[in-house]
Amino acid sequence: MKFINWNVNGLRAILSKGNLISLINKEKPDILAIEETKMQEEQLTYNFDGYYRYMNCAEKKGYSGTMVLTKNKPLNVIYDIEGDNHPKEGRVITLEYPDYYFVCAYVPNSKDGLLRLDYRMHWEDDLRKHLNKLDKKKPVIYCGDLNVAHEEIDLKNPDENHFSAGFSDEERNKFSELLKSGFKDTYREIYPKSIKYTWWSYRTRARERGVGWRIDYFVVSNRFMDKVKDSIIYDDIEGSDHCPVGIIIGD
Repeated sequence: MKFINWNVNGLRAILSKGNLISLINKEKPDILAIEETKMQEEQLTYNFDGYYRYMNCAEKKGYSGTMVLTKNKPLNVIYDIEGDNHPKEGRVITLEYPDYYFVCAYVPNSKDGLLRLDYRMHWEDDLRKHLNKLDKKKPVIYCGDLNVAHEEIDLKNPDENHFSAGFSDEERNKFSELLKSGFKDTYREIYPKSIKYTWWSYRTRARERGVGWRIDYFVVSNRFMDKVKDSIIYDDIEGSDHCPVGIIIGD
C-alpha cells in the first residue's frame, strides 16, 4: 500500500496546474492526504474517480483546510480533535480502518515573532492526547504539514532560526514529546543522515537556492514501524511551496 501527503497551498490552484492529478495518475496512492485546501467543500467540483473524499474546511474562507482521498471506505471518520478553545480551522481528519487509524493534520503555524506559540502548544497537547487515545486501540499512521523541523539536519540554516516559527525549542520539544509517547518519524528512522527538504519559502526563491525545511511527515506507532518499507520525499514534484511525502506499507 502507498500513502501520500501533500500541502498543496490551495486546492483549486493545484488542480488548475494539473500537478495533483499527475501525482495521482502516476503514484496511484491508496490514501492521499491534503493540507491547505483553502476552500469550502461546495466549491470543489472535481470528481476524484475511484476515491472516497472527506474534507474538513475552515470557517474562514480561503484559509487552512484538510482533505483525504481514499480507495477504501473507512469504518468511521472523525473531524477535529477534542479540547477547549480550538477555532474551526479544519485541521484534522481521522479515518478508522480495521487494522489502523489514519490521521491527517495541518498543524497551526506559530507565526512571525512566535505570536501564536501559546495556542500552538495547547493544540499540540490535545493532538498528542488524540493520537495516544487512538494508539491504545490500534496502531496510528499520522501525517501532514506538522510545521516543525525537528532536528538541525532538517533545515538548511539552523543557527539562524532558533527563534523562528517551526524551529523554536518549544515546538521541537513538543515533537520530541510525541515521539517519546510511542511514535516514530518514518523518514528519519529509515534515513537517519539524509538531508532532504519538503518546504521552501516563495519569498526568497529558496527552492532554487536549495534552502529548505523538512516539516512534512509520516509518523507511525512504534509497533507499526516494521511494516513501513520506505519513506519518500518527492522533492522533484512542483506546484506548491511544499512537496509531497509518502510511505510504502507491506507485511
